[in-house]
Amino acid sequence: MNDGDLIERTLNTELVFDGVLLKVNRDSVQLPDGAESIREWIAHPGAVVVIALLDNGKLIFERQFRYPLHQIFIELPAGKIDINEHPLDTARRELREETGYVAKQWRQLATMHPCIGYSNEQISVFWAQGLSYVGHQRDDGEHLEILEMSIADALLAVRDAEITDAKTITALMWADKILSGVWSLPE
Repeated sequence: MNDGDLIERTLNTELVFDGVLLKVNRDSVQLPDGAESIREWIAHPGAVVVIALLDNGKLIFERQFRYPLHQIFIELPAGKIDINEHPLDTARRELREETGYVAKQWRQLATMHPCIGYSNEQISVFWAQGLSYVGHQRDDGEHLEILEMSIADALLAVRDAEITDAKTITALMWADKILSGVWSLPE
C-alpha cells in the first residue's frame, strides 16, 4: 500500500470556535476512495514537558488541579508554547516559573502527539539537569505543589494509577531508559 491509499484531502475548512487556547475546526475531506466525510479537530499551539533531574537522582513533579477532570494530578513540569516561542525557551520558562529551578544542561529527547484522533497538538520532551533553585515565578492563578520522586517510585505511581497524565507517562519511559543506561542522551 502506498501513502496515496491512506491520505485524506481537505476540501473546505470552517472555524467553529476561536478560543484563547484552542481553535476548533470542521473540515470537509475527500477520502482515498473518493467519498467525502467530515473531520472535526482542535488546533493547539504545542507544548513541552520537562524531565528535570535533581543532583540527588530524583525527578521534579508537580501536583495541580486540572479543571476538565476536576481532580488533582501528578505531572512533570510542562506548559504551552507561546506564539513565536522556541520549544526550548518554553521548557526553560516553564521549569523556572512553575518549579523555581533553572538547568545548566538541556537536551530535546522527542516529540509526541498525544491526541492524534482530534488534535494537532505536539509536545516536545526535554531533559534538564544541573539544576539550581532560584525561586518560582508562577503565573497569576497558578497553584501547584512541587514534589521530588525517584524514577522507581514514579513508575510505581503509574502502575498504581496515581500518575495518569499521558505526557508524564510517555516522558517517564524516556527517563527510565536514560537513567537505566539503556538509552543515552542525544548530543
